Amino acid sequence: MSDRSRSARSAHRQVVKISNPQLLREVCGPAHSHLQALERAFADYELQADSQGGAVVLSGLDDAPRRAADVLETFVERIAAGAEANAAELNAALRLVQSTGGSSAALDVLSGLRRPVMAQTAGQRAYLETLRRDDLGLVFGVGPAGTGKTFLAVAAGAAELKAGKRERLIVARPAVEAGEKLGFLPGALEEKVDPYMLPIWDSLNECLGAPEVERRKERKEIEVAPLAFMRGRTLKNAFVIIDEAQNATVPQMKMVLTRLGRGSRMIVTGDPSQTDLPDKTPSGLAHAIRILRNIPGVAMEELTSADVVRHELVGQIVQAYDRDAALSGAGRRV
Repeated sequence: MSDRSRSARSAHRQVVKISNPQLLREVCGPAHSHLQALERAFADYELQADSQGGAVVLSGLDDAPRRAADVLETFVERIAAGAEANAAELNAALRLVQSTGGSSAALDVLSGLRRPVMAQTAGQRAYLETLRRDDLGLVFGVGPAGTGKTFLAVAAGAAELKAGKRERLIVARPAVEAGEKLGFLPGALEEKVDPYMLPIWDSLNECLGAPEVERRKERKEIEVAPLAFMRGRTLKNAFVIIDEAQNATVPQMKMVLTRLGRGSRMIVTGDPSQTDLPDKTPSGLAHAIRILRNIPGVAMEELTSADVVRHELVGQIVQAYDRDAALSGAGRRV
């Protein structure tokens, strides 16, 4: 930046007071790594972050110190709510504040679980707010891999189960993966379907802990099963999740949606662009979204590659595939 362009921009200073010495150390990070990451995020504004006398002093150009202060305050709120003081949580605070244009990001926490669950992105925050609305009987959460659509649904269901708002948590998935059929897998029926259900059990164990999951499973309070097992049932007082719904056919989707009983809610998750159904078989997820979008009590939340939080590379991979699909489509239209 030239001296002339810098002089046209005003320098500012902001102080974030943190009276607890241990909390201050956690906010700064090992060897001040969190403050250094914050400086890199606002490098275009020449931000400097220093720990001084029970506070973090932020100096830089334009409104960068104020926005950086919002990030640190959000970071502190997340730590106070039970989040780990690590780089991932700092990045979450940064994403959330940036999405609000610089104001401090509101905190929405699913508590009562093994560890608090909080949104990591603006899209996740909107999705989490929708999941917590009792007036919505059916919620569609769609988006690419790694956006947290299934994990947040499982966490919301586990929280309602623990709070006594629902008597059961039921998760179902179509047993269709990359062209494989259950009949070709070895073992009894339960052994055949278990590989398809492992991601759900992993999420449940993370939210509740394996011992509690096992106890609730034995008491029939938690059920994870193939979608076909829902036929002929009425699911009352339950939090129901239909995962990988892009692999459900239109008749299967109609069947499962009409299982919803009194006192129940249903969350349908999936990625309409990644169906493993045989060629020319319409996806029940895309069909349901199209015909149910404007019905009262039904909500749609769409997550994007900007909401991917698995690993920084996953978001770039999703974007690369989206670009390739767009180019391929353009080529076919020529």
